[in-house]
Amino acid sequence: MKYDIVLDTNVLVAALKSARGASHRLLACLGTPQGGQHLQLHLSTPLVAEYEAVPKRSHLRLSAQQAEDVIDFLCSQAHLHKIFYLWRPTLKDPDDDFVLELAVKAQASIVTWNLADFKRAQDFAVSVITPRQLLASLENQI
Repeated sequence: MKYDIVLDTNVLVAALKSARGASHRLLACLGTPQGGQHLQLHLSTPLVAEYEAVPKRSHLRLSAQQAEDVIDFLCSQAHLHKIFYLWRPTLKDPDDDFVLELAVKAQASIVTWNLADFKRAQDFAVSVITPRQLLASLENQI
């Protein structure tokens, strides 16, 4: 089974903070033949801009080049979408609305550590899962 996914920014932050957690393992799957066969990452311009802002506000110890390399890698692994509609405000945190809009457009699941922030995603037939849950599903397929 193939999973179409949109990564919430908190997953990227967690992946860059620790190489031991589920978020980092999930990002590592994107670059592997096995993981790449099962995962399709989806991005939009607003989400890439959000990802680019992460190193500046998250106290991550990344150089500008390292941060750019991460973004370039994610973009190389992703299907890019243009979003032509807005349903704002929909979610509890208005800064998460563009993640939901992308997930609807891509017919993808949202992968996040903040499940409560995306409770209304079910109104749009969008599933919301944690990186740990997604990894468990992938492991069951292998």
